[in-house]
Amino acid sequence: MKNKIVCYFSAAQSEQPIIYRLVKNYDLIVNILKADINPLKQGYLVMELEGSKEKYKEGLVFLKNLGVIVEPLSEKVVWHDDLCIQCGACASFCPTEALAIDRETMLVSFDDTKCVLCSMCLECCPTRAIILHFDVREAV
Repeated sequence: MKNKIVCYFSAAQSEQPIIYRLVKNYDLIVNILKADINPLKQGYLVMELEGSKEKYKEGLVFLKNLGVIVEPLSEKVVWHDDLCIQCGACASFCPTEALAIDRETMLVSFDDTKCVLCSMCLECCPTRAIILHFDVREAV
């Protein structure tokens, strides 16, 4: 089982070795995609969590028992190719090459499966052809 989730945590929770426990106690593969922690040590963590169905569910129960709010990843980057002027600025900032330039045609393309929601492309697009889209989903 493999899903992208968002974990919202308090300052007290951020002091605990949560990721270590997910790996050690539940044999889960954790891929941290994005983290944002404010000066009070509260914040969120976007991660891809992978493991057997049983261990995955046990890991989620562990997080929820700690008081961590767990939700499916409901944010995604949307590229509006009709607004894009093909300047390539976004591709130069994209660390995963989700936004890329075809060197033969010099056209920009977007592969949302490679996007890790770093948001670096949002600020550099002069036409705002790249936006964040939020889906409303039930909690995991």
